[in-house]
Amino acid sequence: MGRRSQPEIKQRLLDACTDHALEHGLPDRLEPLTRATGASARMLIYHFGTRDALLRAILGQARQRQLDTFGALLRARTGEPYTTTLGTAWTSMTGPAGQPFLRMFNQVRDNSLRQLWPDFRRAATTDWLEPLAEGLRGIGRQDHATLVLAVIRGLLLDLDATGDPARTDQAFQHFLRTLDPARSDAASPPGDH
Repeated sequence: MGRRSQPEIKQRLLDACTDHALEHGLPDRLEPLTRATGASARMLIYHFGTRDALLRAILGQARQRQLDTFGALLRARTGEPYTTTLGTAWTSMTGPAGQPFLRMFNQVRDNSLRQLWPDFRRAATTDWLEPLAEGLRGIGRQDHATLVLAVIRGLLLDLDATGDPARTDQAFQHFLRTLDPARSDAASPPGDH
């Protein structure tokens, strides 16, 4: 008689592996994941089938965490101009809460890990269009969702390449003012008037 599936153990292992990968990046071997989970490589393979299947599961879970976190930040809030909402989301995406996601997903974009999720770039783009369009509807700019997403993605690439948060933050604040001219200069960071 074969073993019964134990989804709670598999989920606990996946949570620990995802936490580790977000902190340290996706490993090229199972050893870092076995240390992070306290499980053997054999146990990980038993639950996930292959190393690549485990890495795909880690990427999927990390992506879901990112969607949950930043999706909530992109939701329009009653009484708050959507450009303020976008500014808050940008600060979170580029700050300590967003860095682990940016590091991990840059790995997928930049190297052989791309084979683990061939459609990642498309999904990582289109997933954000609907929440952005919904939020932008509040300022009559729902048709600008692609533009807003392109600016965010471009500035994230710029930030990754240059490590210059002051300049990219200033550029994003400038973009928000062009998106909603009613946005007051009071919402701008000091020195950006």
